[in-house]
Amino acid sequence: MILDSKVPSGPIEDAWDSHRFDIKLVNPANKRRFKIIVVGTGLAGASAAATFGELGYEVDAFTFHDSPRRAHSIAAQGGINAAKNYRNDGDSIYRLFYDTVKGGDYRSREANVYRLSQVSVNIIDQMASQGVPFAREYGGLLANRSFGGAQVSRTFYARGQTGQQLLLGAYQQMMAQVNAGKVNLHTNQEMLEVVTKDGEAHGIVTRDLNTGQVRSHSAHAVVLATGGYGNVFYLSTNAMACNVTAAWRAHRKGALFANPCYTQIHPTCIPQADEFQSKLTLMSESLRNDGRIWVPRNADETRKAKDIPEDERYYYLEEKYPAFGNLVPRDVASRNAKTVVDAGQGVGPLKNGVYLDFASAIGRDGKDTIEERYGNLFEMYERITGEDPYSTPMRIYPASHYTMGGLWVDYNLQTNIPGLYAAGEANFSDHGANRLGASALMQGLADGYFVLPYTIGDSLAAKLGTDPMSTADPAFQEAEKAVQDRTQHFLGIGGTKSPDYYHRELGKVVWEHIGMARNEAGLTTAISEIKAIREAFWNDVKVLGNGDSLNSSLEKVGRVADFMELGELMARDALDRSESCGGHFREESQTEEGEALRRDDVFSHVSAWEWQGDVNTPQIKHKEELEFEYVALSQRSYK
Repeated sequence: MILDSKVPSGPIEDAWDSHRFDIKLVNPANKRRFKIIVVGTGLAGASAAATFGELGYEVDAFTFHDSPRRAHSIAAQGGINAAKNYRNDGDSIYRLFYDTVKGGDYRSREANVYRLSQVSVNIIDQMASQGVPFAREYGGLLANRSFGGAQVSRTFYARGQTGQQLLLGAYQQMMAQVNAGKVNLHTNQEMLEVVTKDGEAHGIVTRDLNTGQVRSHSAHAVVLATGGYGNVFYLSTNAMACNVTAAWRAHRKGALFANPCYTQIHPTCIPQADEFQSKLTLMSESLRNDGRIWVPRNADETRKAKDIPEDERYYYLEEKYPAFGNLVPRDVASRNAKTVVDAGQGVGPLKNGVYLDFASAIGRDGKDTIEERYGNLFEMYERITGEDPYSTPMRIYPASHYTMGGLWVDYNLQTNIPGLYAAGEANFSDHGANRLGASALMQGLADGYFVLPYTIGDSLAAKLGTDPMSTADPAFQEAEKAVQDRTQHFLGIGGTKSPDYYHRELGKVVWEHIGMARNEAGLTTAISEIKAIREAFWNDVKVLGNGDSLNSSLEKVGRVADFMELGELMARDALDRSESCGGHFREESQTEEGEALRRDDVFSHVSAWEWQGDVNTPQIKHKEELEFEYVALSQRSYK
């Protein structure tokens, strides 16, 4: 299989404009003749559905939530990047492009990243015009703050609720199109199959989570905007309903899954409190602007934080990375936190955290200023821990947060299956081996508002005059039967342990061996252990209730089954990539200073894996070679 990225030729600065001129168009009168399915209504999905509807397409939008406002995009706190250079501190489209390629440790496609940087400036105008209440300076101009991996202030924000406010903006635009009759919104519907025929996508099969009804839906094109797979770790910052099922169902139908080992561990989360915790809470990365991260120099320290003198505190990021300090990228901050905790210098009851201390900032700027910037985050932390972060440093530790891997897509965001697209975190395209903070919201809105509305027409134009395939076609009937058979099989196992039990067991293996640090022995062990857990799961899982009503146990079991298969692929991908890059840290490949050491001569490519039709048959790896014409390959340094 040859992977054609469809990257335009010519100067990168002109590529997107040239491409938009060269691709086929669908004229306004003909757009109403095409039907598009959008699965997922977070930032990428809602913005895509809204724009498709505004353009005149007929749109069916699906979410497994009871309202699109519950999409996990709502949980993003810190901000959204854009190269506006409002602070006049040297930012530009090229600098955002450079920072993103470097931050991803030179494992992303240059053309996609440059396009993302270009359209970033339009996103802010778009969302501000929708009424998103971005923070503003005293004079009324939009405010900016800095974020990890950058030395300029380019992050726009709405206190600690940026994701929520942006989602409400996209949601209201989509609902306007629902009201206009252009978008048909389907809630409480989980996509369980992609329907293909002759190698092309024709629709999806969904299950109504309230009634259990299985239905087919046909369209000229299908867009998956279903988020990432961070919940494979069980404990993560993701909402507990987040899953990989939509993308994995597409993968099992032939869509390539790219770079599954690229997962991001967020450095700023509240540490796990006990063995039975089911979710971790994210504290915005924006807190690293004013908070100083440290641990006691003495591993046996028992005093309270306020009683430890300055000369007995180890501000490890400031000492090791003086140029960036506490604003190093997430992968660097996370690995360093793990290092000091593993050395016995952790803090808190379980010694499983590090301090994030605001005493200096409060002394410098005053409590009122810090409260204005982060008040809601401080309140959330105090409610969860019972500790006042104004007087006692926060305790933080890394946790699974975001995934850079996903369905392989070309420059048009189309997978290798014609007619099937992937947007936002569901695709792999923009972040390489590590995502810079405040870039997830940027990519989701860029894909939905400014990329897909252009590129989807290129394939639709050739289908003018054709109707979507009938749902009576055998391809749909077979897909429906597969969903129903799978449901009945789960209900009929009648084992002794819940889906959550097996998910937790899987998560322990993934965190231990495919987490912040990986090695050959651990990855080999992970593959073996995941297979054993999967075998036990299929023989002894217990699903309560039936398939004809709301049944959270039935929802979970299918998602956990897909996580099992994904977890093994993550381990195989990490084992195959015997280099370190970004969030993928192989202990065998590091510099003398303990930093990630790439092997550009061997691994300067995207690893795209093809399903072979059986869970016990190893998948085939395909390569998309990466070329770096504008950002020279070099060892990342933030010192």
